[in-house]
Amino acid sequence: MIPRSLDPLIPCSLSEIPAEDPAVYDMICQADTVGVFQIESRAQMSMLPRLKPRQFYDLVIEVAIVRPGPIQGGMVHPYLRRRAGLEAVEYPSEAVKGVLQKTLGVPLFQEQVMRVAMVAAGFTAGEADQLRRAMSAWRRHSALEQFKIKLIRGMLDNGYGREFAEQIYKQIHGFGEYGFPESHAASFALLAYASAWLKRYHPAAFCAALLNSQPMGFYSPGQLIRDAIAHGVRVLPVDVNYSGWDCSLEFLEGREEKEGSRDLGIKGSRDAAVSFSIPRSLDPLIPSLRLGLRLVRGLSAAKVAGIEAARREGPITSIRRLARRPDVARDTLVRLAAADAFRSLGLQRRAALWQILALDEAEPPLFAELEPDDPAVPLPPMPLDETVFKDYQTTGFSLNAHPLELIRSDLQGLGVTPNGRLRAIPNGTPVRVAGLVTVRQRPSTARGIVFMTLEDESGSANLVVHPPIWERDQRVARACTALLAEGHVERQGEVVHVIVRRLHDLSHRLASLTHRSRDFQ
Repeated sequence: MIPRSLDPLIPCSLSEIPAEDPAVYDMICQADTVGVFQIESRAQMSMLPRLKPRQFYDLVIEVAIVRPGPIQGGMVHPYLRRRAGLEAVEYPSEAVKGVLQKTLGVPLFQEQVMRVAMVAAGFTAGEADQLRRAMSAWRRHSALEQFKIKLIRGMLDNGYGREFAEQIYKQIHGFGEYGFPESHAASFALLAYASAWLKRYHPAAFCAALLNSQPMGFYSPGQLIRDAIAHGVRVLPVDVNYSGWDCSLEFLEGREEKEGSRDLGIKGSRDAAVSFSIPRSLDPLIPSLRLGLRLVRGLSAAKVAGIEAARREGPITSIRRLARRPDVARDTLVRLAAADAFRSLGLQRRAALWQILALDEAEPPLFAELEPDDPAVPLPPMPLDETVFKDYQTTGFSLNAHPLELIRSDLQGLGVTPNGRLRAIPNGTPVRVAGLVTVRQRPSTARGIVFMTLEDESGSANLVVHPPIWERDQRVARACTALLAEGHVERQGEVVHVIVRRLHDLSHRLASLTHRSRDFQ
């Protein structure tokens, strides 16, 4: 086994990443962007299959359009209709066309608003800059109100119709809810493209980097790991002999794991919504992702420093020898054993815990290096459900199985559709879905609608919960670990949601599960 911290094939700078790669845009158009900078949110992932970015400037628009400003200003749907050829693009003058042509007549950027104010309403450069400052004072609408009369009167005086003038002001007013400058959006788009390229061609390194940067973004470590596995990454468990504090890459000789344990990777589901293979020409050694000790709950870099120091002296061969080190606390060993991190010693979770609990604190130093003469008592294997629940308790995810797999037969009896099959269900079809609650979100622009995500072993289901349903079922919706949702499928192109009619608690079926969602209110 050859551990390496970095895949040597990964570019070292943005300039080395090939531009305008069609395969990257294919992935983006399918909203396969978990973990990708700026385009990973639920709203962005719903927009991507509709906007269908095929070049860099499309990404610039994508980054800018899913913002409260364009949404509140009514700019999103006109742009999408015009982009799809469903609405004619018309300009009231050549001057306005020169400003808005690249965004199909819809002002999406602050710079465009400033230029429209100058060419259509006769603003000076100084007045346009004052307008920009007012737009930047987000949610302070009084700062924009002072420009309303001058804007509308200026456009009327210059021959523009009142409807156009009112529309432009409405869009400008929307920017008071937060809109992007074009330069800002372009910078973000560059990082979004680079992130997507890394995810497409180096998914193991991409996932490792995200895990090492937690907490961040919309996704928990478990979701990022499951997404990496769905993209063909082999994920290796936390282990005292191979894991550092950070997650890292390993290149396995002969493609075989030499830890004497069963294959712990989650098998790709036939129901998975998206699956990409790794180009062999770009990644001939096929790196695996080794999970780091940082993922074990209750540990810190300082607490595991003794583990890493012991490994530098040679392979760790027994818990007893590790326990004699003054820089390794008993509590650290217990947490590692609970996380099943002594597998390379031939010890499963129960056996490792048994050995640690049997250690005598007052053991004379003379006999500290001697192993016990009595053979270890074989312990019964831990049932799968107990193993999965213990995995979630110690790391927040499991490489052995998804909790919903444990109750899949019960869910089938309830008429529950696996989440990975939703894309094949026609619009309007009644459906039941179930899963762990991974996200709850109520954006300020959504008029009280709550968006939730349920995860099962096949993928995720995106729920739309309207205010009356949320109010009625909020006791279940707010706090439960796992839910069953009844509703109907709503499709818009490749975007699929479940419009919820009723929510049911499933937590009692997974009573021992420790799981936390990420809530954005």
